[in-house]
Amino acid sequence: MPAQHGPRRARIAFSDSAAKQLESLTSEADIHALDRALVVVSVDPEVGEPIPGSAAGPQLREYTDDVERVRILYWISALKTVVVVAYLEV
Repeated sequence: MPAQHGPRRARIAFSDSAAKQLESLTSEADIHALDRALVVVSVDPEVGEPIPGSAAGPQLREYTDDVERVRILYWISALKTVVVVAYLEV
């Protein structure tokens, strides 16, 4: 019997500025909260709300988890396999 796999998750990548923000996190609670939000976005990249803007570049989206108090700005690759995080706020 073949193994059952869950839905395929998008890979998370960070812009340079988001990577610097990530490096500055020191609180274990903040890291855990961010990790939970990134899992949500990786499972369903379209969960965030589109941010109005120009059609010239990638469509930015915003995901906010009010319980964990995390906000992520990101865009999705053309094949929806990579989520690039541009900004995070914990």
